[in-house]
Amino acid sequence: MTADGQAVPILGIGPGQTVWEIGVDGDVDGALRAQLTAGGGVELVDEDYDDVVDVVLLWWRDDDGDLVDALVDAIGPLADHGVVWLLTPKPGRDGHVEPEDIADAAPTAGLQQTSTVSAARDWQGTRLVAPRAGRK
Repeated sequence: MTADGQAVPILGIGPGQTVWEIGVDGDVDGALRAQLTAGGGVELVDEDYDDVVDVVLLWWRDDDGDLVDALVDAIGPLADHGVVWLLTPKPGRDGHVEPEDIADAAPTAGLQQTSTVSAARDWQGTRLVAPRAGRK
C-alpha cells in the first residue's frame, strides 16, 4: 500500500485485505513489505495465522523444497476469489525458480497462472488463482 492509502499497484493489494506471508527470510524485499503496511488497512499475518486470507504472498526459492506442496498449503486458508502471489528471485539471482517449474506446479496444485510481474528489485511475482470453473 502506498502512503496515501492506495493499493500496492504492482500486486493489486489494498485496504481491508488480509495478506498471509509465507517463506519470509533475510533475503525478502523489505521495501515491498513496507509498501504493504505503509498506509494501514492491510493486515499482514505470518505462518501461524489460522483464519481466512485474501492474498497469500509466498516467498519461494529454488531450494525451498516441493513447490506443489507449498502451493497446496498456501491455498488452504485462501478466500474464494483469493490470489496467491508466488514471489521468486529474478533470473540470475540465487534461488531463481525456472518458469517451467512454476508452470508445472501451479495446475498440479489446482491453480492457474495469470501473470508475472517485476515485484521488487530482486523478486518477480507470479499471480496464481483458482480456475474459474472451480470457483464458487
